[in-house]
Amino acid sequence: MSLQSRIESLKSRHAGLESRIFEEDQRPQPDAGTLSRLKLEKLRLKEEMERLKGTPTHS
Repeated sequence: MSLQSRIESLKSRHAGLESRIFEEDQRPQPDAGTLSRLKLEKLRLKEEMERLKGTPTHS
C-alpha cells in the first residue's frame, strides 16, 4: 500500500468515526464510554495521518 493510499484510508476511517460520534451524540442518552472510545480512536487516526504526512501533531 502506498503512503498516499494509506493516508486516504485513514481519512476515510476518520470521517466514519466523525459520523458515528455525531450519531451517538444525537441520541437521547448518549453513551459517554462509547463517545470517549470513538473520540480517542479518531484522535489516534489524526495523529497517524499527521505523522505520515510529516506534519507535527502539536504546535
